[in-house]
Amino acid sequence: MDIGAVLEALDTRESGLLDSEAAERLARYGTNSLPQKPPPPFWKIFLSQFRNPLMYILVFAAVIAFAINEPMDAGFILFVLVLNAVIGGYQEWRAEQSAKALQKLLKIKATLERDGEIVDIDAGNVVPGDIVWLESGNRVPADIRLFMTNGLEVDESLLTGESLPVLKDQSWMGKQGTTLGDTLNMAYAGSIVTRGRAKGAVVATGQETVVGELALEVMGDTGGDPPLVTRMKRFTHVIGLTVLISAVAIGILGLALDRYGLTEMLLFIVALAVSAIPEGLPIAMTVALAVATTRMARRGVIVRRLAAVEGLGSCTYIATDKTGTLTRNELTVKEVRLPGGEVFEVSGVGFAPEGEVLFGGKPVTHGSHPWLDRLAIAAVLCNEADLHHRDNGWGWHGDTVDISLLSLGHKLGYHREPLLDSYPRVNDIPFEPERQFSASYHKTGEHSTAVFVKGAPERVVEMCGLVRDEDAARLLAIAEDMAARGFRVLALAEGEIADDLSPSDVPPEPSGLNLLGFAGMIDPLRHGVKEAVNSCRKAGIEVSMVTGDHPVTALAIARDLGMASDYSQVVTGVELTSGPPEEIEKIVGRTNVFARVSPNQKYQIVEAVQKAGHFVAVTGDGVNDAPRSRPPT
Repeated sequence: MDIGAVLEALDTRESGLLDSEAAERLARYGTNSLPQKPPPPFWKIFLSQFRNPLMYILVFAAVIAFAINEPMDAGFILFVLVLNAVIGGYQEWRAEQSAKALQKLLKIKATLERDGEIVDIDAGNVVPGDIVWLESGNRVPADIRLFMTNGLEVDESLLTGESLPVLKDQSWMGKQGTTLGDTLNMAYAGSIVTRGRAKGAVVATGQETVVGELALEVMGDTGGDPPLVTRMKRFTHVIGLTVLISAVAIGILGLALDRYGLTEMLLFIVALAVSAIPEGLPIAMTVALAVATTRMARRGVIVRRLAAVEGLGSCTYIATDKTGTLTRNELTVKEVRLPGGEVFEVSGVGFAPEGEVLFGGKPVTHGSHPWLDRLAIAAVLCNEADLHHRDNGWGWHGDTVDISLLSLGHKLGYHREPLLDSYPRVNDIPFEPERQFSASYHKTGEHSTAVFVKGAPERVVEMCGLVRDEDAARLLAIAEDMAARGFRVLALAEGEIADDLSPSDVPPEPSGLNLLGFAGMIDPLRHGVKEAVNSCRKAGIEVSMVTGDHPVTALAIARDLGMASDYSQVVTGVELTSGPPEEIEKIVGRTNVFARVSPNQKYQIVEAVQKAGHFVAVTGDGVNDAPRSRPPT
């Protein structure tokens, strides 16, 4: 819809709602908060321990034991039942309390227009039709249709698994059915603005938002039965049927021999049934699971249902998210290539500048490669982020690309504050989608000013004014090769402006620049992930990557993990929806890498794997990793 139609549908205007209108809508739609299910009280958890077929038989056995005047047997069975429920109930109650303690609600503010004025209010009071302003560092308070953007980039990894911020565009118009990660004119609740500014109209709040719908799906799902429960049900049915048939057969045989009376034989049958039931089995299982739960707790794992421990032990297939799970969700410069062809590798992972730059396998020292030093200076000066060391470690703030470039500078011995003292900033050109670059102007002498530029390779190379087309083609081929290997590639360049040009009157686009080189960034693997995946495979557990990220990025990580070797082994969400549902079962049998998939498609993949006979574990760090299938309405 165009923005005019959106405003009309919301019954609002670009100047925002009146306070009276907002109050009426708050009463109609409710607060802008996610639905939450309160933890069950202990007595409910205690009673839930008796919802087990074997427990039903034991209760029946206790009743029969009382009926045949065997109080010792009845008392023991009841003791086992209560003890089992107390142990299991306490473990699950403690897990629920731990989970409740983790639900720390972050109170956020929203900047919006009310009564024609810009005000800051609690995000819980935002209503559909509100006109919201967004800027760098804000958490998006609701689902917003954007109608003004200025270089807006949003981190949507919580919802989509996309490791890189998404560049938004208010003029983008898509088709119905476009995946969430490709919807460029929307900002979704829970995502974070990493760069730029924007203005838009709230189209959904609370449980009507994308993240709210996912929360409802999670709350409404009770989860499937773990393998242990499934086997116990089957075992209980076999035990019950076997005992019943045996008891009846023995009773008929005793009566047929005409040696026992009907009452005596009936008591014998009941006693046989009671003695055949393994009343010690539930308590043995509960104790074993409680011990396992305690061991998991020591590793920082909250187990809300005891049987889930055994479910993990029975797992034969792991469907894992990529961003933040297999990877750190922290962009890192891993490769630098200079125009002359020199290739520098960069060690270390994450934003913390712990690592070094290597050339030919040997560490690069500060000042040993002048052209590389100039690239590092450009990366640090043409930058809006902050990276500093605190008492307890490194801290950072700003756009992920800028932070990664600062980290590269630190590894080469260049820090932002000292460089700004030597090269004071006098002006800048912020990044905008139309420009595809940003520039920063700095005084380098009394009569000289330097400009440092970073941006898309094709755009920066164009500003370098290369005389020969083959030089430009060769340089762009370097960038394309890096991109094909999964890197996000930025070009960096420098130049000088005329001495008589006032820094406050800089040209809209620098020209005649010197290309310094290309920086290749990627969200690196977490420490120990590769070993963990290999351990799973040795244990007979298949591992697949199911992510909302770009196929090229997914393939780069899959290569590192040995999951895939070429693009033909990566299946996208579009391919999953293009065929019939039964086709998914064939696809999951031939590939382990899925990219650009939606939350519902993740469930379809898991369901197909289950139909193939696997016990599936799903792991991830975002709400997009949690939802279950929603029944048709």
